[in-house]
Amino acid sequence: MLTKLISAYCRMLEVVIAACLAVMVVLVFGNVVLRYAFNSGLTVSEELSRWLFVWMTFLGAIVAMKDGAHLGSDTLVSKLSVRGQKAFLVIGHVLMLFICWLLFVGSLNQALINWESNSPVMELSMGLFYGCGMVLAVSGALILIDRLLRLMTGKLENNELIGVRESEEEPIDVPAPLK
Repeated sequence: MLTKLISAYCRMLEVVIAACLAVMVVLVFGNVVLRYAFNSGLTVSEELSRWLFVWMTFLGAIVAMKDGAHLGSDTLVSKLSVRGQKAFLVIGHVLMLFICWLLFVGSLNQALINWESNSPVMELSMGLFYGCGMVLAVSGALILIDRLLRLMTGKLENNELIGVRESEEEPIDVPAPLK
């Protein structure tokens, strides 16, 4: 059940990310055209684009976590038995849950510190800017907990024990060295 909710949530995030990117393109391109063609510009363009970029990056990290698309190395873990891979998965996920906790606390503190400060142009609370860290921390923790629960109930496939996926790109053919 949690897995389906996370998948639906990530699909929604993908739409939000695409919308953020579209708005950023329109704002930046429109601002360039206005500056060069009409010697004017949108003052909100730079600040809103920066906010959208930060939020888009953090939301993209959530989707990448769900898909297992973050960088990693499986040199050691891939050589272990299934039991060893499960042990390393638990250890890794517990450590990542701790990192999610640190990220949440740090982002919450920053949001609280900056809640009374407003952004220069949009005049929105800077606490909203730092809220993206809390969203990433909670979402990431839910994804990790879901994987741990699936492991404990035996619903996690063996191919999911290694959190690194192969590159989608074709390998480059390197010619053999001349002798």
